Amino acid sequence: MVIRLTTNRPNVLLVMVDQWRGDSLGVAGHPVVRTPFLDALAASGARFTRAYSAAPTCTPARASLLTGQLPATHGRVGYQDHVPWTYPVTLASELTRHGYQTQAVGKMHFFPERSQLGFQNVILHSPLGIVRSARQRGIAPDLVDDYLPWLRQRLGRDATFHDHGLDSNSWVARPWDKPESVHPTNFVAEQSIDFLRRRDPTKPFFLFASFNAPHPPYDPPAWAFDQYLDAAAPDPPVGDWADQFAPVAMPHDARSFHGRIAPDDLRRARAGYWGHMSHVDQQLNRLLEELVHYGVRDDTYVCFVSDHGEMLGDHLLFRKGFPYEGSARIPMLLSGPGLPGGVVDDQLIELRDVMPTLLDCAGLPIPEGVEGRSFLPLARGEQVGWRPRLHGEHTMLGQSFQWFTDGREKYVWHSRDGHEQLFDLIADPEECFDLAGRADQAERLARWRSLLITELAGREEGFTDGHRLIPGRPVRATLTSPRAPVPA
Repeated sequence: MVIRLTTNRPNVLLVMVDQWRGDSLGVAGHPVVRTPFLDALAASGARFTRAYSAAPTCTPARASLLTGQLPATHGRVGYQDHVPWTYPVTLASELTRHGYQTQAVGKMHFFPERSQLGFQNVILHSPLGIVRSARQRGIAPDLVDDYLPWLRQRLGRDATFHDHGLDSNSWVARPWDKPESVHPTNFVAEQSIDFLRRRDPTKPFFLFASFNAPHPPYDPPAWAFDQYLDAAAPDPPVGDWADQFAPVAMPHDARSFHGRIAPDDLRRARAGYWGHMSHVDQQLNRLLEELVHYGVRDDTYVCFVSDHGEMLGDHLLFRKGFPYEGSARIPMLLSGPGLPGGVVDDQLIELRDVMPTLLDCAGLPIPEGVEGRSFLPLARGEQVGWRPRLHGEHTMLGQSFQWFTDGREKYVWHSRDGHEQLFDLIADPEECFDLAGRADQAERLARWRSLLITELAGREEGFTDGHRLIPGRPVRATLTSPRAPVPA
């Protein structure tokens, strides 16, 4: 028997993936990746082609998603573990406060690991780095992770999700070594579906299904890995500036941020990465079919988003945190009641916009301190004024990458030595040609530099005195004095 919702508020399903590039959807024209079910989701609603992660690694991106704030406001401007999450107002807390039944499943990356951040219940799949850190602190893995006990119950032995020896930040790839039914991707889908079965049908629900894939380890099921292993894929773009990162290369470390790897290793890494995407695509469809089964699909907004991208060999770079498109641009889809299908929008969307958008979908007020804006009107196809540019930043490799884009150009400032880059994203979407050194670009460069000086004024790092940018300043991943929220 199907029990339908007895409230007039819609349900909300937020699906987050980890490290999924913005160009890696079939509907976006990717030459290799096939995502038929995500393509169908996009066709039923809106796809945002210029969505970004302003601080493109796990913790700062997730903080923006849940608080609706910029990195400089919530304080996480780089990746740093073991910093307490003390945000009193979050997307989940607001929905809980207004009567929603709220459930999170999968990768959270909160600290302490069992923090709920406003959710009524959290079922964790913690990645290898978090489990390893817990062990080093004398904490049993099952206290920070629910997947491991689940896995061992099903296999009847003392197994882990890294028995195959892969690392959670390397490009080494191989197929999953256990039955597909116990893959972490399946776990997130299964636990999300179980919530739909046991939810309170008299309340609207907010379900946050957070997949670790396609983040390494690159270990999708064999069918997903094999279908891309011999794919005729174009070579990654390598810009005329790529060698500037050569000093950080670690030639014998598969976790290196920069380097030339053997063609066969790159081929396998891409097969593992893309294979994860096909696997997630099918498990997401499994979840969406259960919404239909329980009679709530037509009452549910579905938002699909990633926390950041993956360089995947572009410009000889790997992993994330960089200001370039492979790392910073993300997929963003929204489908739901009353939304027209086939909307494709190129406004500048950012992770901080997810919280106000989903609150808007639920018909709820947006709290003070939220710096994002609801893109629900854009998903309806409405013409509304929007932000003219977007600022991003990330501290890594001993410096801060500061960047601006208006969707047509991108300006990058490297805080270590003051190096500047300028890209024409229309003529050069893969960012192969750095225009910053050309004399005829001096005026454009100066305009972007002036905007960045204004943006960074008063920051604790001392990146500017209000008149010029000051390179060489000490940087940190977490600010000691986050700034006050800026009105959206």
